[in-house]
Amino acid sequence: MQFRIPLAFLAVVLLFSGASCAAEKTGTSAPSFLVTGLDGRLLDSVALKGKVVVVNFWATWCPPCRAEIPDFIAVYEANKDKGLEILGFSVDDIPPAQLMDFVEKFKMTYPVAFAPESLIKAFAPGQYIPTTFLIDKKGNIRHKQVGAMDKASLSEWVDRLLKE
Repeated sequence: MQFRIPLAFLAVVLLFSGASCAAEKTGTSAPSFLVTGLDGRLLDSVALKGKVVVVNFWATWCPPCRAEIPDFIAVYEANKDKGLEILGFSVDDIPPAQLMDFVEKFKMTYPVAFAPESLIKAFAPGQYIPTTFLIDKKGNIRHKQVGAMDKASLSEWVDRLLKE
């Protein structure tokens, strides 16, 4: 018996395997935003100047997104007092209570909000999630990662940007 993998499935697996992609926006200023988090706090790009910011576009139904959450939590907890902020922008189309239940279940300690269309348009993460942007203390996009970001890569970028 021969097992055949559909080409479309293989393409999705490859896209979510952690491949990185240089952003056409790398080195440019990150877009300004003002978004209300699930906890009611304002997530304001102006207030984040001087911090290293990780912006992660993700969804609750996305396996690679779920897989990277524990690593994001670990890196955030280890570096939040050193000037790191991680923002999880959900592209889900679900009720807020359902997203809040997910955040609590996965013990996400970094701020989470729904990604408004204006934010998606401004960052232009592309059609694949997760997509993560690393922003330096000056507010410049330094790296764009399409696909899951592993703990080692995230830690390396965060360490480098915190030292600058």
